[in-house]
Amino acid sequence: MAYLPHTDAERRQMLGAIGVPTLEELFADVPQAHRFPDLDLPEAVSELEIMAELQAMSEANVDTQHFACFLGAGAYHHFIPSVVDHILRRNEFYTAYTPYQPEISQGTLQATFEYQSLMCHLTGMDVSNASHYDGATALAEAVILALNHHRGKRREILLSPAIHPHYREVVRTYMQGMEVSIGGDESLGRGPADLARSVGEATALVAVQYPDFLGRIEDFRGLADAVHAAGALLCVVANPLALGMLVPPGEFGADVVVGDGQPLGIPLSFGGPYVGIFTTKNEYVRKMAGRLVGETVDSRGQRGYVLTLTPREQHIRREKATSNICTNQGLMALATAVYLSQMGKAGLRRVAELCYHKAHYAAGQVGGIPGYRLWSEAPFFHEFVVACPRPVAEINEHLLEYEILGGFDLGTVYPELRDHMLVAVTEMNSKDEIDDLAAALKEVAHV
Repeated sequence: MAYLPHTDAERRQMLGAIGVPTLEELFADVPQAHRFPDLDLPEAVSELEIMAELQAMSEANVDTQHFACFLGAGAYHHFIPSVVDHILRRNEFYTAYTPYQPEISQGTLQATFEYQSLMCHLTGMDVSNASHYDGATALAEAVILALNHHRGKRREILLSPAIHPHYREVVRTYMQGMEVSIGGDESLGRGPADLARSVGEATALVAVQYPDFLGRIEDFRGLADAVHAAGALLCVVANPLALGMLVPPGEFGADVVVGDGQPLGIPLSFGGPYVGIFTTKNEYVRKMAGRLVGETVDSRGQRGYVLTLTPREQHIRREKATSNICTNQGLMALATAVYLSQMGKAGLRRVAELCYHKAHYAAGQVGGIPGYRLWSEAPFFHEFVVACPRPVAEINEHLLEYEILGGFDLGTVYPELRDHMLVAVTEMNSKDEIDDLAAALKEVAHV
């Protein structure tokens, strides 16, 4: 028995408003064979039966609990302490949305403030917002910040071709309908020196990735000097876990540092939700999108936390808004804060070092297999590119037979890297798994 909340009078009012005399004519465009009750639906089953069916369907997925994973390309398999999930599932965090009322939201506000503080320490920047949706939208918001900073006088954006391809696509989507020129990523052969030579009077922002999408670690100090000499801003898309052992972008001249916090305590989850990191210098804080939590003192002199600089956001004064983003991934930001508080500075560095050393061991093993070759000799963190003797899709199909998730097929995003695989190694990959990968690749080369 169905419950229909609308009365006959309400239906007549709705039909009159849209100019349709009857419900039958409203659905006239739906073919008769596909109208209720002639829908081709299966017979109803019990909750017990449907749960068993859904469980069987879920087990058809390949997951990192049963397969060795060497697939990265922006989302990585890392160890997550159990306390992270326990904290997230506390009702006061799990159900909280926007802490408009500080009187009843001090816990959520303080947790967010701690997240912001940790992001500033990690990136070497002055201020962080309360997070964006993901790394891609954070980069797009950095572009908008730069355009607003230059008050429309500079309309050129230069993107490194080694930035995650999806991030660059999101930037272009954001810029649709705006008179903005986006370039710099026309050829994978364009490095930091080429970007530096391309910076001109019309350039508002130059964006690079650190380590880049292909795993390489570049020295961007010369680029930062050239960008600033031209009056433009430099944005660095950073892997936050790599910052556990690499020089923070703030120390070599970044004006904005963005990235995805997924490696810091957030599971793969088949693609999300993740969390977008956004940090910048104090001078750009009023042009930064999203929410910001600040520390203050109440009327009794006690420390308290509030949403600060909110008049510029659209939920208060829309004409001051710098972006359409008015929310954040609060629960995911909390996961990142809990993870970092548990790991500490020494723990984070240890994880980063494990990733680094295991990846270099894997590169040595794979690069020594006949038919395979390391694509670059540049320093790398925990991802590297391998030229393969066969199409990567075919190799990965065979690797599944060995219960191994192979690397990313770079030919799908860089035509010049056809038959090249991006291999990711984290602290979760044992020596045995790496050796098994090398043995399987050797066998696959001759299939």
